[in-house]
Amino acid sequence: MKLVVAIIKPFKLDEVRQALTAIGVHGMTVTEVKGYGRQKGHTEIYRGAEYVVNFLPKLRIEIAVASDVAEKAVAVITATARTGQIGDGKIFVTPIDHALRIRTGETDSDAL
Repeated sequence: MKLVVAIIKPFKLDEVRQALTAIGVHGMTVTEVKGYGRQKGHTEIYRGAEYVVNFLPKLRIEIAVASDVAEKAVAVITATARTGQIGDGKIFVTPIDHALRIRTGETDSDAL
C-alpha cells in the first residue's frame, strides 16, 4: 500500500478528481494549504499598492492506494495537474505499513 500526496493548483482539483475516479481511486482527502517552492511567491498590485505574496494557495491531495496502482495514480495526477507553468506542484509517495477501516474493522488493502 502507498500514500500518494500531491500539492496542486486549486483550479485543477476537479480535473484530477475525475481522472483518479476513472482509474478506480474511490476516496481522497483534500486540504487547502499555502506554500511556495522555486517561484518564491510573487508581487501583486491591489488598489494601486504593490505587495508581495510569499505563500501561494495550493491544495494537498492525499490518496491511499494499493502498491500496484500507485504509479498509475502518480501518472494520472501528473498529466492532469500539469499546466506547464512554474508552481504546478509536487507529488510524494510513501509506504503505508498498516491501514484499518474503523467502521468494519477491515485491515490493510481491504480497508482501502
